[in-house]
Parts: sequence; C-alpha cells; structure tokens
Amino acid sequence: MNTLLQTINHLASFWILFAAFGGVLWGILGGALPGISPSIAMALLLPFTVGMDPTTAIILLASVYVGAEYGGSIPAILIRTPGTNSAAATVIDGYEMAKQGRAGEALGISLISGLIGGLLGLLVLVLATESLANVALAFTPAAYFSLGILGLSVIAGLSGGSLLKGLIAAGFGLMLAFIGSDPMSGVPRFTFGSPDLLGGVKPILVMVGLFAVTEMLVQIGEPEWVKVAKSEAKLKLPNWAMTKRLFKPQMIGTVIGTVEGVTPGAGGTIAAFMAYSEAKRWSKHPEEFGKGSPEGIAAPEAANNVVTATALVPLLSLGIPGSNSAAILLGGFLIHGLQPGPMLFVKAPEVVYGLYGGLFIANIAMVLLGLVILSPCIWLVNRPKPYLIAGILGLVMSGVYAIHQSIFELFIVLGIGVFGYFMRQFKVPVLPMVLGVVLGYLVETNYRRSLLISGSDHSIFVTDKISLALLVLAFGLTTYSFYKEFKDGKANKVG
Repeated sequence: MNTLLQTINHLASFWILFAAFGGVLWGILGGALPGISPSIAMALLLPFTVGMDPTTAIILLASVYVGAEYGGSIPAILIRTPGTNSAAATVIDGYEMAKQGRAGEALGISLISGLIGGLLGLLVLVLATESLANVALAFTPAAYFSLGILGLSVIAGLSGGSLLKGLIAAGFGLMLAFIGSDPMSGVPRFTFGSPDLLGGVKPILVMVGLFAVTEMLVQIGEPEWVKVAKSEAKLKLPNWAMTKRLFKPQMIGTVIGTVEGVTPGAGGTIAAFMAYSEAKRWSKHPEEFGKGSPEGIAAPEAANNVVTATALVPLLSLGIPGSNSAAILLGGFLIHGLQPGPMLFVKAPEVVYGLYGGLFIANIAMVLLGLVILSPCIWLVNRPKPYLIAGILGLVMSGVYAIHQSIFELFIVLGIGVFGYFMRQFKVPVLPMVLGVVLGYLVETNYRRSLLISGSDHSIFVTDKISLALLVLAFGLTTYSFYKEFKDGKANKVG
C-alpha cells in the first residue's frame, strides 16, 4: 500500500509527465528507424540527462525503452524490416497482413498487445523488486563483492554463443575500469601521465561510444532500407471479437516475457520468438501462422513489451544489467550518483517509486502517441540515410561535449566507437565490455574493503552467508554456461 501511494504521488508531477511522454515519443521515432535499437535511442539521450533531477532522468530513459519496443514494429509490419531486434518475430505475420491490405489492423494489434504486456510487466516489476528490498541492510562489503562476481558471471549468457569472446570483451571493460586514481590510495594508474584520465573513463562515454557511434559506423556500410508508402499510415484498433481471440496469445507472451525478462542475458528477442512458437502451438488456427495471423503479432509484441519492465528486476534489485537497454539505464543511475542494488531502496526510494509511476504513464503515452505518430514515423524512415546518420552523430557529439565541455572526452567516445566497430566485425559482443566497465569498480573496492575489515583474511567471503550464497550461484551459472557451450559445440560438430 505504501508503494502504491508513493507511486501515485509521482503521477501528478509535470516533469514526470513530460519525461514519460517525451521519452516515449523519442523511443517510437528511434525504434521506427531500422538499426536504431532501444539501447541506441537511450544512449543518444544519456548525455542530456546530466543536469536533470535523478527521478526525471531515469523515467525519461526508461520511457524511451518502452516507446522503442513499439516503434520497432512499425517498419517490421510495413516494410518487412524490424526496427529493433525484438520486432523480428513480428515481421513473420505482420508483413503478411500488410500485403493483404491489413497493415493498419496489424499496427493496432501491436499497439494494444504492447500496452497489455507493458502494464502486466510493470506489475511484476513492482511486486518482485519490492520483495527484495527487505535484504537491503544485510549486504556487507563482502556481499557486494560477491554480487559483482555474480554480475560478471552472467557474461556467458550475453556472449552470443562464444564464452571466450565474452570474456575477452569483459577483460577490455575491466581494463578501462581500472584507469584513473586508485579508489583506496588515490595513486594514479594507467593514466600515461595524462591529467584528463585521473578521473577514469566514465561508463557513459563507453556506452555512447559502443552503442551509438559503433552502430552508426556499421550503418554506413549497410544498404538503404525500403521506403514506405504514405497511404499505409492508417491505424486500426482491434474490435471486441478480435480482442477476445488475442487474449490467449497475449497471456502466453506475457508469461514467457516475464520469465525471459528477469533472466539476465535473455531479453526481448528470445522472448518474442519463444512466445510466437508457443502461441502457434496452443492456437486454434495454427495453419494461419506465417500467412497473416493476428495471434502471430499479439504474442511476440506482448512478450517484448513485458521485458521492458521485467528486465529491470535484476537491475533494481541486484544492480545487474541483463540487457543493453538495462545497461544504459544503469548508466543513467550512475551519472546521478545512484548505485542500483539492494541499498537503492534505502538511499533513494523516491527514485524507485517515481520509476514505477513513470513506466505506468509511459505505457499510456505509448497508446496515445501511437495513434497519432505513424505519419511522422513514415516521414522519418523515408529520409535519406546519410542525412539521418550525420544528424545522429552530431547529436551524439553535442551531447557528450555538453557534459564537461571536454574535447578529450569526444576523442574517447570516437575511439571507443571505432574499437566497437572492429569488435562487431569480429563478432565480439559489446555488452560484456560494458558490464566490465560498470562492475569493475564495485568488485575492486568491495574486495579491498572486505580485506581491510577482516585483516586480509579471505575467509570473510565464505563466512558471510549472503556472500557465500551469491558466490555459489555465480559458480553454478558459470559451470552451466561452460557445459552448455561445450554441449552445443559438440552438437554443431556432429551436425
């Protein structure tokens, strides 16, 4: 009840409403552009949140995530090009409906299914994270160290099938995290005599470089996407009969999206395809799938919109970003001096409650804006690609410069962007690198604090019950990942 009351109090704030609607608007536009994922749309706004109130900034970024997931379905349905990775499953039946002259109906199903998934996902977020708040005061430095190790252990699930490449990327991230002044003694390290590096490499610079700049460099070498006819810019909401038919696939998508969302490394793409498969399995009309089935749109769209909320459960409760978008949101917390995790509920509960309220508004805003924004989205998709890329890069550079008015940081972002481009070419995942940058400080400082408390006795990490439980869980996840990769590799070799 206390959570509900504090959440409702945030709904009346003008800036909360502005951030939610503005974030959703930006997210829909970004998601409608093929290749501009939710994480990239969030990364573009990240530098501009520096001077904002923490609650407003976090809501703005989270609302972009919500809007981008719906925006990605627009080109998926109209031109068979998913605007986001998680909209790939929507292409299968969405484009078929468009070819049948039912594009507006498909877009309406996507919008309503996204609303249902988003609201149910928010309910799970509130219930799941609040239940973990009671352990906040029990976390010691040893427990925080083990929490960081647990966070690093999910790298295997974020490595795209190659644990070795994931570990290499995480190693790069840890190397960047150790640049700057020693957190305990203040002695400069790995700065090469440069005073600009005394403060270290900020996570925000790494995220903007890896997600935004790298993607623009990749898009330069990609062909132009297909143009959209303006005559298709009409949206039609499902009637009552269609609503009843879509209830089952929407619930299937919601359940699968919930499970996948709270699992670090799973994400909306996996949830969408699993939901599509299960919706077909349980449908009364499985023969329609792949030929323009409304259920084939409802299930994946509900699933990937549930993930926008449930993916925040491990972030808020444990401080572990399980997806690219969650990593960007983590950057937003860090910019404002907030560390997601158990103590967040003690130090800044107003931010958590504000986020709950903001996500509720964002889902309502998604429907309201979705009814009127289709034409502007089509106009944007039809702009020449070189102009769009140049405009986005200009926005990135101006945003980074606005943080500290530092030319040196611009070169860092560009350098990391080029480095990320080569990582993409060699199929090295970038999220483990971001995880290494973010968790490096948490692991190192709490490791050394624990040894100071225990007099250099390493047994503190196993005598602390929470620390021991987290270490065992991390070991189990890592062992399972090694086993799964070995098994998959063996199966591929036999095949």
